[in-house]
Amino acid sequence: MNITPIADYHGPLTAKFGLPRQSGLAGSLDGRIVFRPEFRNPDALRGLSGEDGFDRIWLIWGFSEVPESKAWQPTVRPPRLGGNVRMGVFATRSPFRPNRLGLSCVKILSVAPDGSEIRVAGADLMDGTPVYDIKPYVVYADCFPEAATGFAAGAPQPRLKVEWETASPLSPEDTAALEEILALDPRPAYQDEPGKRYGMAFGAYDVAFTVADGTLTIKTIGKKI
Repeated sequence: MNITPIADYHGPLTAKFGLPRQSGLAGSLDGRIVFRPEFRNPDALRGLSGEDGFDRIWLIWGFSEVPESKAWQPTVRPPRLGGNVRMGVFATRSPFRPNRLGLSCVKILSVAPDGSEIRVAGADLMDGTPVYDIKPYVVYADCFPEAATGFAAGAPQPRLKVEWETASPLSPEDTAALEEILALDPRPAYQDEPGKRYGMAFGAYDVAFTVADGTLTIKTIGKKI
């Protein structure tokens, strides 16, 4: 079966480094699902929003940064376990999968009347990620709070206090989203070098920061060159 992207996700995170490791962890993070021309039809979104609509949707999308030539492996090293323990690929949400498909639940903020886009919050996708399908989130079918969740029990909590050594040029909303992402600690799980300088992209800006003693300090933030 050949599948075709119906839309593309657009948001401020343009590289893998810094992405939330699951959807919903950075609820302040805004993004847009922009439909491709052949799927840009308001009828396709009828019933999704409005008084009797839905609050959340599932996105089925592609790990577009994983090379197609990269062979899949039966075991991977989840960041949740420090990156040093191997688990079966089908017991994880690793991007290195046979079909490179991702699944995310996001909150609907608005739906364009012309069917061109859906504005969402809490996505864990890179800018430009292809979206293959959208399905409504249904509580009775999709929510099982009592289910066992293996080694991923409990949502990751913010680990770091975020401080600025410079003024933020971002809007208050984008500043809150960036701080929420950084508080989750975007560094590789196995890496903890106090004072090491890290960099990540956020929208039109490059952000440089260090981490020491539980505090992440944003050193510089400037427009990309």
